[in-house]
Amino acid sequence: MNINNEQNQSTISEHLLELRSRIIKSLIFFALAFIISYINADKIYDFLLQPYVKALGNDGVGNKRLIFTALQETFVTYLKLSFFSALFFSFPVFLIQIWKFIAPGLYSNEKKAILPFMIATPVLFLLGAFLAYQFIMPLAIKFFLSFESLTSQTSMPIQLEAKVSEYLSLIMIFMIAFGLSFELPVLLILLATVGFVDSKYLSERRRYIIVIIFIVAAIITPPDPISQIGLAIPLMLLYEISILIIKYLEKKNKNDNT
Repeated sequence: MNINNEQNQSTISEHLLELRSRIIKSLIFFALAFIISYINADKIYDFLLQPYVKALGNDGVGNKRLIFTALQETFVTYLKLSFFSALFFSFPVFLIQIWKFIAPGLYSNEKKAILPFMIATPVLFLLGAFLAYQFIMPLAIKFFLSFESLTSQTSMPIQLEAKVSEYLSLIMIFMIAFGLSFELPVLLILLATVGFVDSKYLSERRRYIIVIIFIVAAIITPPDPISQIGLAIPLMLLYEISILIIKYLEKKNKNDNT
């Protein structure tokens, strides 16, 4: 009994040491990514500024500017940019470290079951962030800019002078929100894999899920119909794709068992 207890304690200690090693490696990569991002913060800023430039068009770029109203605002904004960039690029590394930690204790069939989730998670996140950056954000900016008015329309012109920090915070939140929302298929398929839901359950509750999707889209996006619909429609498509994948997996498991 004492020998078994000592072996168990030794095994737990080894796992904890390995876990600490994986966490340290991830944090070191994050720190390096943060430093590199801060050095190139102006390039990241210019990259995130492109949806705004795209929305303005060639004629409007010269008439617009971004402002800051506090001495420390730009510095703090660059720190936020660096953190966002480091987190963005560290995400796949975190997943790889998690995979390396849990993989040795899995059977081959368990590895085959989990590996697609590990691959799909960063791919879907990047897809959601790309959609927000390339399409939804320019459309949302155009919508908000449509409320500007000239002196011919009102006694005084109403013109946007956006703060640097507010704009960058908005687009970063946009990209993260879309990226996380696109993890819906991973979540649903994982729940189906462990037997918590099935394709029939998801199909029967489709109308409720659609309402929930629109509520979530309204909460995590600005109060404009373009960004809300722009998030809700892809999520509904991903929901339907998830049902089809779950049906395929159910049929495959049924055939394997017979």
